[in-house]
Amino acid sequence: MRLSRNRMVRACLSSGLVIAMGLSGCSTTDTFEQPAPVPDIEESAEFDQVWSMSVGDGHDDEFLYLAPLNAGDMLYAASADGELVAVKRENGDTLWEVELEDRIFSGVGGDADQLYLTTREADLVALSRADGSELWRAALPTEVLSAPRSNGRLVVAQTTDGRVLAFDATDGEKLWQYDGVVPVLSMRAAAAPLVGGDLVVASFSNGRLIAISTESGQPVWQYEVGQPQGRTELDRLVDVSGEPLVLDSAMLVVGYHGKLALVDIRTGQEIWSRKASSLQSPMVGDGSIYLAEANGDITALQGSDRRELWTQDRLAWRQPTQPMVYEDYLVVGDFEGYLHILSREDGRLVGQMEFDDEGIRVPLQRLSDGNLLVFGNSGDMAVYKIRPVE
Repeated sequence: MRLSRNRMVRACLSSGLVIAMGLSGCSTTDTFEQPAPVPDIEESAEFDQVWSMSVGDGHDDEFLYLAPLNAGDMLYAASADGELVAVKRENGDTLWEVELEDRIFSGVGGDADQLYLTTREADLVALSRADGSELWRAALPTEVLSAPRSNGRLVVAQTTDGRVLAFDATDGEKLWQYDGVVPVLSMRAAAAPLVGGDLVVASFSNGRLIAISTESGQPVWQYEVGQPQGRTELDRLVDVSGEPLVLDSAMLVVGYHGKLALVDIRTGQEIWSRKASSLQSPMVGDGSIYLAEANGDITALQGSDRRELWTQDRLAWRQPTQPMVYEDYLVVGDFEGYLHILSREDGRLVGQMEFDDEGIRVPLQRLSDGNLLVFGNSGDMAVYKIRPVE
C-alpha cells in the first residue's frame, strides 16, 4: 500500500500547512501535492453516535486549533467567536454556557478549579470551572495558538514567537519567561507545553524540546528532534507541532523533517530514535506505535524494535489527525471533515463517515468511558462508539 512520494509539502496558510512568520503569500513556484480522493472502501465498521451538539461558529474560518478540554465527567469547549460551554460527558447535557466578549485563539486548558483561554488580543484569561465567570486576565507579548496548561500552581502559555510564560494560577501574576529561538518560517501550529510538578517541557519550531524548571524558569535540558537541512527555508522546516506523548517516565515525540524518538523526561537523554516526519502527535496501543506521517500515510511500527508493520497510503495528503486507538481500530479525521476507521491489524480502511464539511483539524480524544470525542472546524462536537457492521 505504499506510494512513491518524494516531494515534501510546500504550501501556505490557504492549504492548511505552513505560514511564513513575517512574510505574506506564496510564490508561484511552490509545490502542491494533490490530496487523494475519499477512498472507496468495503465497510465492516461504523460509527454509532452517542450525542452531538454545536459550539458557536467553531473555528469561524480561522486557522486555529480549538481542542475541547476533556476533564473526566465534564467537557469544556470554546469557539472562535467567544462561546464557551461546559457539558456532561455521558449525555452532552449543557451545565452552563457563556458568551465571551473576546475572540478566542486557543483551545481550552484547565486544572481542578479553573479554565484557561487565550484571546486574539493576546490575553490569557482564567475562568471558573463552576460557571465560566472570569477570574483574572494577564497580557501576553503576542498570540498563542496552543492551549494554556496548568499544574494547579502555575499556568503556562507558549507564544507563536517562541516565548514560554508562567503565571500564578491564583491571581495571574507573571512568574517567569523563557525566550526560545524560532526560525523565519514555521508551521501555523503549536504543541501545547507539558506542565508537571518540577518541569515544563516545551516544543519549538526550531526542532527542539526544552525542559524548563517550574520554579526558576531556567532551562534544565534540551533535545534536538530535527536539525535544519537544505538550502531553502522550506527545506529547513523542522517544527515539533505535535504534543509529545507521555509514557510513564519517558516521552514519545516526533518532528517534521526530523525523527521519532523516546526521550527520558528527567534528563532529556534519548532512549531510541528513528527517522520520521509528522505534524501530529504519535499514538501507542498494545505494543505498537502509530503515526500520521507528513504526507498523509498512516504507519504502524512494532514498539520493541520500531520495525514497520504496515503503511496505509490511501489518505495521502489528506492531512489526517493524530491516530486514535479504539479497541481493534484506529480513527483519524481529515481536512475535508471525514472520519476514517482503520484496522489495527493490517491498516485496511474499514469504515468512514463525513462529519463536518469544513474539516477536522484538532485530534480526536478518547474519553474516560472509552468513547471518541470529535470536534469539527465548524463547531460540530459529537461523541461516538464504533461497532461492527451488522
